[in-house]
Amino acid sequence: MQDNYLGTIVDFASPAGEPALLAPDSVQWRVYKNPIALGVGGIAAVLLEFAEPRIRSGVWDHSTYKVDPIGRSRRTGLVAMLACYGPASVAKEVIGKVNRLHGQVKGETPGGEAYRALDPVLLDWVAATASYGFLMAYDRFVEPLDEADKTRFMRDSAIIGREFGARHTPASVDEFMSMMDALEPRFEPHPIIFEFLSIIESGRAAPGVPRFLHRAIARAAVSLLPDHIRRKLELGDRYRLKRRDRWMLGAAGRLADRRADPVSPPCQASVRLGLPHDFLFRRGAQSAFSLAAT
Repeated sequence: MQDNYLGTIVDFASPAGEPALLAPDSVQWRVYKNPIALGVGGIAAVLLEFAEPRIRSGVWDHSTYKVDPIGRSRRTGLVAMLACYGPASVAKEVIGKVNRLHGQVKGETPGGEAYRALDPVLLDWVAATASYGFLMAYDRFVEPLDEADKTRFMRDSAIIGREFGARHTPASVDEFMSMMDALEPRFEPHPIIFEFLSIIESGRAAPGVPRFLHRAIARAAVSLLPDHIRRKLELGDRYRLKRRDRWMLGAAGRLADRRADPVSPPCQASVRLGLPHDFLFRRGAQSAFSLAAT
């Protein structure tokens, strides 16, 4: 698969043998291949980011999301794929360009508080929310993960987080909750949060997803937030996950976890490293790889 992002040609299939930032037996390689986990988890991450006024203003005032949700979602998804599956040299090059763009993002919130995108506290929170969102969405709507895999996922997320400038990333779900507790006094409801969710529900950000899943995906993302955070952000009954939503997303998530597309980033990355293209879609394949590598 090739694409052009920030002037860099992204080819997940070459150069042959070049490792990614994370190994094929990582929990990230298992999780990131699933579009339901990335979609639901990514939205949950944005909700947690938008709860913080500085991040909310920085993204909404300097991003194309509200006018071009399809393009913005595609670019964000490509960077996530690249960070996980891309050749490490290309991943670092593109992430470096993203960081330089973020270096230009600065301003003032409506409340008069100065912000800059490269603030270490904000970088840490953005990296942490992405890890938490992807992990919990996979665990909830694709396949349950045991505590060891959850901790390994959170711990290994530091490798990607550091590339984006994060200095302190939570090494477990419990550490993420502690980080959230420290930031929670700053959280507040805001019309932008509801505008963002309306874009998700409309399907404009993901036109390739069946229409009946759009609202279910929004509600699923909200469900990943702890109850007290949902209450603080005033995400009430309208966004309550329904039994039908859970069933539909679970079915879609499990189906996607078994469907290997040879031209997708995870399949192309597997081939680059000398593995079958459907390596990640075989039960027990990652465990076998890990044992063979030791």
